Amino acid sequence: MADNSLQTLSDTQIDALKEVGNIGAGHAATALSQLIKKKIMISVPEVKVIRTQEIDHLLGDPNTLVAGVIMNVLGDITSKILLLLTRESALNLVDLLLQKPAGSTKVLSEVGNSAIKETGNILAGAYMNSLNEFLGLMLLPSVPNLVFDIASAIFSSLSDGFDGMSTHILSIETQFSESNEKAIKGYLLLIPDVPSVKVLLASIRVN
Repeated sequence: MADNSLQTLSDTQIDALKEVGNIGAGHAATALSQLIKKKIMISVPEVKVIRTQEIDHLLGDPNTLVAGVIMNVLGDITSKILLLLTRESALNLVDLLLQKPAGSTKVLSEVGNSAIKETGNILAGAYMNSLNEFLGLMLLPSVPNLVFDIASAIFSSLSDGFDGMSTHILSIETQFSESNEKAIKGYLLLIPDVPSVKVLLASIRVN
């Protein structure tokens, strides 16, 4: 099967994956809310298949400074997970998680770094658990690594040592919000290698 086979996902399959994303977002929101003892909402407005090269344009100019939480997927497929946030969104997310007024965090401290990595960890774990149930696979995220760099450099670091990366990936738009506060938008990306695309396609069955 061709590498671009993720493109062959039907609208029905994409809708099913969005529902999986919504379930994962719900679990992640519950976990984050329990962690900070404050209600956090997480939603999934859009799930789509994009070209791998679009990663560095997802948040605008590829030379813009962004935050990326990178994890390896262990188990039945070989893949990477990337939680991608603009610098502003990352700082706002830290304020949200540390219960500070919006705009308080100007520079990421060690505590802020930990908060974002833990968010990536919780999100990835929740989504992986939902995918495991939906696909009947065993997928586990590795320990998260936080990278602050321009978007194009993060894309380059993803491909280093990752042989056979698929030309198409799964993009899960993710929004964080608290009560009536403005939502913080990011993207959770599932980036498989070519053999794993075949495994994923064979597993995504819709009644």
